Amino acid sequence: MTIVKYKTNIHCGSCIKSVTPVLNNLDNIDLWKVDLEHDDKILEVTIDDEDKNSVVEAVKSAGFEIEEIQ
Repeated sequence: MTIVKYKTNIHCGSCIKSVTPVLNNLDNIDLWKVDLEHDDKILEVTIDDEDKNSVVEAVKSAGFEIEEIQ
């Protein structure tokens, strides 16, 4: 498993509601959470492979900005 962090513009409960179905539908995600209190609205994802791009594409498809934090 790999934990990957992303900077996003997911900033409220409605945003969480919008992104939940797309993230829950990804087969390679074990856990995910968004820190709404952090200035960068950090999305932390535990993935079971190296396909970080699937997370980026899923979040973008829901209409949000996302950038991996190195």
